[in-house]
Amino acid sequence: MKKFTYIIVALLVILLAGCSDDEEVILPEQRFEEYIQLWQEQNFTEMYDRLSEETQETYSQEDFAERYQKIYQDLEIEDLSITYTIPDTSEESEEEDIPTTFPITVQQQSVVGEIQFDAEITMVELTTQDEEGETQSDWEVVWDPGLIFPELSDGGSIRLVTTPTTRGEIFDRNGNGLAVNDSVYEVGVDPAQFTDNRESELEEIADLLDMSVEAIESVLEQDWVTDGVFVPLKTVPNNDEDLIDDLTEIPPVLTNTKTGRSYPYDESLAHLIGYVGTITEEELAEADEGHYSPNDQIGKRGAEQLFEERLRGEDGIRLIVENENSKIGISEKSPIPGEDVTLTIDAELQQMIYDYYDGEAGTTAAIDPETGETLALVSSPAFDPHDFAYGISQSKYNELTEDPKQPNLNRFTSTYSPGSAFKPITAMIGLNTGVITHEDAVEIEGLTWSKENWGDYKVRRVSESTGPVDLSNALIRSDNIYFAQKAIEIGGEDFVEALVDLGFGEDGLSYRYPIYSSQVSNSGELDRETLLADSGYGQGEILITALHLATAYTPILNDGTMIQPILENDEEQAQAYAEDLIQPEDAEYLRDALRQVVAASNGTARHANIDAVTLSGKTGTAELKQSLTDENAAENGWFVAYPDSHDIIIAMMIENVEDHGGSGYVVEKVTEIYQELYE
Repeated sequence: MKKFTYIIVALLVILLAGCSDDEEVILPEQRFEEYIQLWQEQNFTEMYDRLSEETQETYSQEDFAERYQKIYQDLEIEDLSITYTIPDTSEESEEEDIPTTFPITVQQQSVVGEIQFDAEITMVELTTQDEEGETQSDWEVVWDPGLIFPELSDGGSIRLVTTPTTRGEIFDRNGNGLAVNDSVYEVGVDPAQFTDNRESELEEIADLLDMSVEAIESVLEQDWVTDGVFVPLKTVPNNDEDLIDDLTEIPPVLTNTKTGRSYPYDESLAHLIGYVGTITEEELAEADEGHYSPNDQIGKRGAEQLFEERLRGEDGIRLIVENENSKIGISEKSPIPGEDVTLTIDAELQQMIYDYYDGEAGTTAAIDPETGETLALVSSPAFDPHDFAYGISQSKYNELTEDPKQPNLNRFTSTYSPGSAFKPITAMIGLNTGVITHEDAVEIEGLTWSKENWGDYKVRRVSESTGPVDLSNALIRSDNIYFAQKAIEIGGEDFVEALVDLGFGEDGLSYRYPIYSSQVSNSGELDRETLLADSGYGQGEILITALHLATAYTPILNDGTMIQPILENDEEQAQAYAEDLIQPEDAEYLRDALRQVVAASNGTARHANIDAVTLSGKTGTAELKQSLTDENAAENGWFVAYPDSHDIIIAMMIENVEDHGGSGYVVEKVTEIYQELYE
């Protein structure tokens, strides 16, 4: 047995010694695996060096490498993985049985998602002779474009085709569309259809489309324009059938319908909803790479801009091979529709309030004091959002910017002096600090009051009192002197601290829609006695938004809890912004007093005492004096009112009411709104 083992070992030694004199045998699988490694490294230049002579005669190195490079870059290929199985050749086999074709599976991530395909790579033998005449053998890859994608095996080119997404829509609380995708008209002309009256037809088209004749001529002079083609001029919304009828009566005018953005409530919701428009170069540069293309629509203002990321959706992409007579799909990433957004706004209420402004400048906020839902945010006057969405003419833009009522200004985001509408806030602070009590009454004489060290400065009230003034009487008659004195008793630091608790200051009231923070003063402090006195009755440097003012009344209705206002339907309702701002018995006292502001014969809002609904509230007239001696200052009128059901608070401001009867003019408007709501 031992002798037999020695013989085998000796034979192996002889065989190994004989093999060491031969050249190493290169198998096709070795070169195949080397090629796969280069492919996975995307080393396209060295991959080309491994191709067969016949393949290289068909495809140049430049064409090969650049094609791979461009396709992989355009498709953003990453995580490339190529798997394969080498047949087992461990057993002795004849040379012709050595495998030369290897199946592969290619997996890769791309802009259209994962792409996977199966293919085969065939190796061909390359034989050469060295200087000594010995035959050398190697293996090379047989390649064609089908190894990039099988669909390219018969030729063709790769194309990425965008599948447009659908922008999300915006709805009100009742499902009414505020910004919707709808059919719009694309108005254009066929140059061949102009008659001998071409000049007058051009002028008529220009007038109806609010364009210049020169602008239309510029479009018609483009190189591609010829007779018999539709030349688009402008897109118009589908809500003006009379305009379309007038246009189509002109011989050369044609219309097409396409999907566009429509704003059914036009001007009434323009500031809140905003509009979309074509993305600018600056917006494109600022956006994340790949988010937008040069001709995409993007939210330009209002909710369209605020919710852009949610509304815009994501375009789909189709990867196709395009041949002379066919298009073959490789892979597709489906478009992701934009998200719909539902607001707490009541569009019909919003429209009603806007209409009552009748072009006057001002702002209104309406909220549900129990849930915090915003029911209306009105800014008047406004603009037609379609003009901006589909291209506003220079003349119309100039008209808007030069209008003294500033229709482009969003007033509900702005802060204003609240005047006497602020007095219930001072009352809450006084009651909570103990400076004001239900029984407290102050002796006040005359129409003016001043402290000795104030010089010529005086606080003025609109009417004299017939006896001691308590809080209820001060609210009913809107007594500036009473609230100035109480503010001074409270003290500047405590007054500011209480206002911060009510949401004043940069870190104050938060809201889904960006609005300006309400301020106590320009410095944030009330460090001058005269400023503190003025602040007590809503003048001084107090500035507040209509939304915040309406919200600040909610502790009176909610027994001390100030509600957090919300704008979207999916936000949590009945959130408390602050609690225990006043005691329940103080809230009841203020509710009774604000009812008397309307019900009492000497109440400043007595014209709101109607049969249709029991209203309570507070008026305010903010004087916009530029100096102490300014006797002809403009005035903004306020009225904050709520019904006995406590399901809505409306805070309305109208500018320049000095020639309309002051805040009484606003009382009339708000009363008419409630009359219509409750009749």
